[in-house]
Amino acid sequence: MPYEKITPEIIEKLKAVVGPKNVVTDADAMQPYSHDEVTDPAYHRMPEAVVFAETAEEVSAVLKLANDFHFPVVPRGAGTGLACGAVPEYGGIVLSLEKMNKILEINTEGLYAVVEPGVRTSDLQDAAEQQDLFYAGDPCSGDSCFIGGNIATNAGGNRAVKYGTTRHQVYSVEVVNPKGRIVTLGARLQKQSTGYSLEQLIIGSEGTLGIITKATLKLVPKPKYALDLLAIFDDRRKAMGVVTKLIKAGITPTCVEFMDNITIKSVEKYLNETLQGSDNGNYIIVEVEGTNEDDLDDKAVILDEICTENGASSVLVADHNKIWQARKAFAEAVRAESLIVCKEDVVVPVDQEALLLDEILRLSQKYNLITRIASHAGDGNIHLNILKGDDDTYEAWDERVKANQQELYAFIYAHGGRLSGEHGIGYKRKALMKEFTDPGELEMMMDIKQALDPNNILKSRKDLRHRRKGLRIRALAMTCKNHDYRV
Repeated sequence: MPYEKITPEIIEKLKAVVGPKNVVTDADAMQPYSHDEVTDPAYHRMPEAVVFAETAEEVSAVLKLANDFHFPVVPRGAGTGLACGAVPEYGGIVLSLEKMNKILEINTEGLYAVVEPGVRTSDLQDAAEQQDLFYAGDPCSGDSCFIGGNIATNAGGNRAVKYGTTRHQVYSVEVVNPKGRIVTLGARLQKQSTGYSLEQLIIGSEGTLGIITKATLKLVPKPKYALDLLAIFDDRRKAMGVVTKLIKAGITPTCVEFMDNITIKSVEKYLNETLQGSDNGNYIIVEVEGTNEDDLDDKAVILDEICTENGASSVLVADHNKIWQARKAFAEAVRAESLIVCKEDVVVPVDQEALLLDEILRLSQKYNLITRIASHAGDGNIHLNILKGDDDTYEAWDERVKANQQELYAFIYAHGGRLSGEHGIGYKRKALMKEFTDPGELEMMMDIKQALDPNNILKSRKDLRHRRKGLRIRALAMTCKNHDYRV
């Protein structure tokens, strides 16, 4: 059943729900809502209207209206996503949650916060810090992304090694389901075994199963002692290979990050600043927390020894602000080099990460691709950015990128990985997910989507319609042996 167009009648009904000022139909005003941080115009799509909700009740009324008139709704937070998850692929409306931006409670006794979805991640972190508390969710886009988007994509970020991803920070969520009913899922409990964990189903569902309108999040006491170490490796393979040794040392680092040399030079140019070891070095950045200064010193000694024994040319105590400014500038530095970038967000088990890096390098040479690589190395998540060169036509570059993806993803799935670690699937990776996901797993997702959203109101009606191709990946996994495989 095709979607209906947004008619003047529907516009008037939307205005009656959220107020005339919260319904936008002017093309220039809507243009920023036609895309997220993906700058490639091939993935931009204009909405028919942009609607701003300010309460859960307004979200509910909009979704009930969408079911009555059968038009698609795409929920949107800050628009900082990298998978086109907030792009209106089939028109309809973009439902923005940016005006739902209140921190409702910081509870110092119970160690939790209650927030609306449009709260910036950094604002929550700052509010918690003022109470000597700590919110552990820490995506690199924390200065601009919203909590609602973090939950919807199960954002990872820098501190996932020790504290987990966003789903590990969530007690409960208030959600408007696709039929327009407001429900609270989960509870402020340390454990429970009472039916399905529906809040966990919503987390990471990218707005396809419900719209988050409030969240209760975990806080922890602010760490009193922390230290950043910078290990510089001449060989990037050795740099990545040290990660499992660091984790096995019995020291649980807060984070372990990787940047290759060419990426470091890109960041240098963007920041107009010389970074340590940038002549030929590749970075492993390790942050550790301790109970006191002696504890930190002991951990630093162990980490220094491990890195040095495994090929580090030097291990330094890093300036916290400078090293994290460099790491978080990665995305902007890449964008400054090229507006047309394929941003891969691949993930494998940590013990397979060095092999994946080798494969990425091999394929980039095979297909003559310009790459910039950074990694949440401590959890196996590699951000591979493939830039279109000035001398390339879009068509030729896109063809090589797609050929690279076929080999890369076959390798990743054969080694126990997935195509997205934290950015999500969105509109951009939808076809790839259909191709590489086990049909049985995909069918279960489709059944859940159909049960919760029978009219296919949230996102596109084709989100989970899969093509049965057989267990392609299982066959690949059986025939794949290290780097010798066929696709």
